[in-house]
Amino acid sequence: MAPDTVSLRYFLMLAQELNFTRAAARIGIAQPALSARIRRLEAELGTALVVRNTRSVALTAAGAALAEAAPPALAALDRAWDTARSAATGELGTLRIGHSLSAGAETVPALVDRLMRDNSGLQVSAVPMATPEIVPAVADGRIDAGITRGEQPGRGVRRFLLRRMRVGVQLARHHPLAEHAEIEITDAAAYPLRLPDRAANPVVHDQLTTLFRDIRPQPRFHTPAVAFDMSQTDLRDGATLAPAGEAAISTQAAGLTWRPLRGAPSLVIHLVLPGEQSPLHRRIRAVAKTLAHELDWLPD
Repeated sequence: MAPDTVSLRYFLMLAQELNFTRAAARIGIAQPALSARIRRLEAELGTALVVRNTRSVALTAAGAALAEAAPPALAALDRAWDTARSAATGELGTLRIGHSLSAGAETVPALVDRLMRDNSGLQVSAVPMATPEIVPAVADGRIDAGITRGEQPGRGVRRFLLRRMRVGVQLARHHPLAEHAEIEITDAAAYPLRLPDRAANPVVHDQLTTLFRDIRPQPRFHTPAVAFDMSQTDLRDGATLAPAGEAAISTQAAGLTWRPLRGAPSLVIHLVLPGEQSPLHRRIRAVAKTLAHELDWLPD
């Protein structure tokens, strides 16, 4: 059986000082208590570690060998304790975050960067996914966390509001409406409105189209035949507007700008975690909450 680490650390102090009185003083215990510890350690090992006389202390061959071998062993043990503590507080492990492409433009990189910067033991991977697949993937454990736009349905998860964004439109810089700091919804509805395929995110698609539900005549909605981000010629030419959250500002192509829609409800982004949360899940929740506060993602 391995000796207790306290007695071993006391022995190493004695091996440095070769004097019971000085070693006991450095440790902060009485000299008889140190002597008792060393005798107990020798009994456990079945051999003498020091040779004592009234004036000096010398290491035996076994004592010298233990004094050389013990420090790296104790250092390794300390690292093991630290690893266990880090795992218990969620500072160690592998974290898989699923996210939609739109959330991956700004929100997810900021969160991943903060997680890795503040928790060196974490390995974080961000996986682009179709929005409707994220909540089920968190619920069944295929991913550890998700970042979604809109109030995505699904069971077996907990949702935490991470970000609230204004809704507006992307449009060409030379478009007449770009001269306004805010655009009236009725003014935007006078132009064809460009939206991604509803299957990509039914919740947000319906939220955006609902903005124009009571407008007469009904606006013309246009879904490009190619991926939404692959061709934006109609936007740059000023032929269409694209309803979008303000995060679009960080990724929009040259020649485009973004303006908020007056009176439009916010677009929300959620952090999605399993219903039963581990220390790792609690860690990402704490980091996300701090980040949202620092970046003013949840304005009053």
